[in-house]
This record gives sequence, structure tokens and C-alpha cells, in this order.
Amino acid sequence: MTNAVKKIGVVGINVIMFIVSLSCIFPLIWMLYSSLKTEQEFNLNIMSLPSKPQFQNYIDAFEIGKMGTYFWNSAFVSLLTVVFTILFGFFTAYVIARFKFPFRNAIYFMFLAGMLIPIHGLLIPIFVEFKTLALLDQPYTLVFPYVAFHLSMAIFLFENFIKSVPLDVEEAACIDGSSPTNTVLRIVFPLCLPVISTAIILFFLGAWNEFPFALVLIKSANLQTLPIGLTNFNGQYTSNYTQMLAAMAIVALPVVIVYLIFAKRVMQGMTAGAVKG
Repeated sequence: MTNAVKKIGVVGINVIMFIVSLSCIFPLIWMLYSSLKTEQEFNLNIMSLPSKPQFQNYIDAFEIGKMGTYFWNSAFVSLLTVVFTILFGFFTAYVIARFKFPFRNAIYFMFLAGMLIPIHGLLIPIFVEFKTLALLDQPYTLVFPYVAFHLSMAIFLFENFIKSVPLDVEEAACIDGSSPTNTVLRIVFPLCLPVISTAIILFFLGAWNEFPFALVLIKSANLQTLPIGLTNFNGQYTSNYTQMLAAMAIVALPVVIVYLIFAKRVMQGMTAGAVKG
């Protein structure tokens, strides 16, 4: 009787988890197949499958909605954000983890305090500062705040992981004739791959989907990112929902692809350094 109750409980939990998972995945699936329907098909039945896939919606999204320009801008900003945040975060975390110097702990906690600040509360001060420094409306404008806001998390992840790496590894490399720079770049940095994978997903996702700073700091249409580009469909193109869904699919797919590539190492990176050997 007990085993039967346990089996029923396991089946019940699996059914609940399946329903919850399906509720999360279905909107993405619905968006993808709806973007392949004609406007008439969509208006007749928003839940039905397309009778014949219409890739013209994607072509129109790129040509009429200028999603190609927005896509390039988002890719440029997101990739630079990921690269600079990982590099600055790694080297800063390495110095904090491996060297003892005055105010080391104070500097570390100052960086960590950045995770406690509501970033959008700094929107107006940053706008005023960027306007004073003539940094508004430039291809690299968004990279500065994005790197700054992600740096705290990068330092936190890398510092915990580097402390878990035995110092004997670096000492052995030094004995073998490796320079300090070579040791850091060719031995310690590759060992941080789990953290790097996690950082790529977190920082790419944050930069790719960020809206308020992109809206306030960028005004030129040729420099706008994908989240801002989607708002343009609320005007002239509002009535064409299938075209809008195609544009949304263009925004969502790169994030899904990046996640699928690095997903296996996400949990490993998030828990890195939690257990000391």
C-alpha cells in the first residue's frame, strides 16, 4: 500500500511539473508557429496551426520593420558587454582572491554592494552624466552602463571560484617556468569555464533584453536595439500581428540558442566555489 501511494505521489508530481513546464514553453511555441501564419489565418483562429508556413513575415520584419539594423545593434552591444564584463570581472576577482592588500575586504564588499542598488534608480543621474560627457547616442553608449551593472555579479562569481582553485596549481606552473601572466591567462582562466558559461548567459541576456537605458540613452533610429525596435510595431504596424510575432521571434531565438549552448554548465558555474575541497 505504501509503495502504491509513493508511485501515485511520484506520478502526480511529474504531471504537475509537466503542466508547469508546458505552460512556460507553450507561449514560445505559439509565438513561433503563429509568426508563420497569414494575417487572415491569425484573425480567424489565433490557436490554430498555419495551413502553409509564411516566411514572408520575417522578410517584412527585416525590410519594413528594420529588424536587421536593430539586431546588429543589439548583437554589437551585447557581445561587447559580455567580453568586457568577463575580462574586467575575472582580473579584478583574481587580484582580490589571490593578493592581500590594505582595504581588500572593503573594496570587495563595495563591488558586491553594486548588486543591492536598483539600477533603474540611477537612470536620470546616468543620463545627466552622459549628456555632460557627450556620450549620448553613440554606438558604444550602452556598453558603459551594462558593463558597470554586471560587474558586481561577475566579480562575485569569479572570486568564489578562483578561491576554490588550489594555489598549488599556480605554484607548479611557476616552478615549470611559466610567467605570472601566462599562468593566469592559460591556466586559471580556462579553469573558470563553468563560471564563464554562466556569465555569458546572464550578461548576454541582461544586455539583449534591456529596455529603459536603451530608450533614454539612445535616440537615433539607426542605433536603437531590438527591445526599442519592437515598440515601433505599435504604431504603423500594429494591425499586422503576425509580422510583430515574427519580430518577437527574431528577438527571442538568439537568447534561446545561447542558453542551449551553455546550459550544461550553468548550475556548475552558479555553485562554483560553494564547496571547498
